[in-house]
Amino acid sequence: MFKAAKEGPAKVITANDLRDGLVVFLDQDGGWTHAIAQARVVEDGADLEQANAYAQGQHDARIVVEPYPVDVTVTGGVPVPVRLRERIRAERGPTIVYGEDEVAMLTRRGVVGNV
Repeated sequence: MFKAAKEGPAKVITANDLRDGLVVFLDQDGGWTHAIAQARVVEDGADLEQANAYAQGQHDARIVVEPYPVDVTVTGGVPVPVRLRERIRAERGPTIVYGEDEVAMLTRRGVVGNV
C-alpha cells in the first residue's frame, strides 16, 4: 500500500510518463527523467509546494500521471528512496530477471543499460 511522504526528509517528485508508462522523476529544468540521479531534490515548505503544484499541472496537461513526493536520503549526491517500494521503482524494477527479448527492448528504448 502506498504511504505518503513524511515531513522532514528530502524528497523527489515521481510519477509515470503517459507516453510509455515508465517511472519518471521531476528534474531541475522542469522536465521528467527516468534516472533518479538526475532528479530535483526538494525540501519541505515552499520548495515542495511549488514542485507539487508544477507536477500536478503536468498531470492536468496529461504529460504524467499521479505525481507524488517520495522521501529520499542523498548519498554521494544521488537521491536514494527511503522506502523499498520506491527503491524498486527507481531501479526500474521489477525485482526479477527479464528474458533476453525484454532486455533488448528496454535497451533499445534507452531505459536500461545493464539488467
